[in-house]
Amino acid sequence: MTPYEKLVFEYARIVREARTYPLGGFPALPRVAVGPGAPKMLYFAPHPDDETIIGGLAYRLLREGKWNVLDVAVTQGSNKARQAGRLEELKGACKYLGFGLIQTAPNGLEKVTPATRAKEPKLWGEMVGVIARIIAEHLPKAVSIPHEFDWNGTHIGTHFLVLDALRTLTGFGCYVVETEFWGQMAQPNLMVEYSESDVAALVTATSFHVGEVQRNPYHLLIPAWMMDNVRLGSETVGGQGQAAPDYCFASLFRVSKWAGGKLEAAWSGGRYLPKSANPASLFE
Repeated sequence: MTPYEKLVFEYARIVREARTYPLGGFPALPRVAVGPGAPKMLYFAPHPDDETIIGGLAYRLLREGKWNVLDVAVTQGSNKARQAGRLEELKGACKYLGFGLIQTAPNGLEKVTPATRAKEPKLWGEMVGVIARIIAEHLPKAVSIPHEFDWNGTHIGTHFLVLDALRTLTGFGCYVVETEFWGQMAQPNLMVEYSESDVAALVTATSFHVGEVQRNPYHLLIPAWMMDNVRLGSETVGGQGQAAPDYCFASLFRVSKWAGGKLEAAWSGGRYLPKSANPASLFE
């Protein structure tokens, strides 16, 4: 057996073993002291579990930057029979990480898709109003949304829902952090490194979404996806032909500023944020 065979066999063995691990129910991580005037991030999650899968930068902002991170549950999934259960799972995941939680409606918003935006302006306008009121109440320093080509209809719908809400808030400005999961961004401008402890926290939090990971144990593949992001980000963020940084785990983002009713680049070129740097430095 070559060393590479050993590597691959060990990957497979560990993932198979991890299928036997318990789901959710773990004690919450130690609380972070967040002051009453701390900067806020509103993390607009299309579905319960997005806050854990692609919420790594938000998690680092909470833990290291002492930001107040509030997860906004845009929807609670499309399966009405599961919406109440998914909310309870989401509460457990947010409590574990230390995120606050905001519901948009008792069962979440419905039909948050580009088709609704195009064909049902009255319903869309009502949902825009819900999101605008949340933003106006909290006045976040940053909001987090999926990018506009993130394949899944609710992810794309959430992107436009939040931007349409921002357009209604005259004079308001903030950073906009775009995430990717289902579809890659053409031009990310930030790669964020995670420590092993960061990734372990995100995987553990994802396991709280018991009903979802029982049918598809995708939480076990998060580390592999984050490892592949290092390969991808070394060129899409760093530039073609560039050497990869000495990271093991990372996620990719596009950071912009919302000003004057439109998005503007937060900086020129791409940036790396190592695990040794405070993520709050990105927003100064």
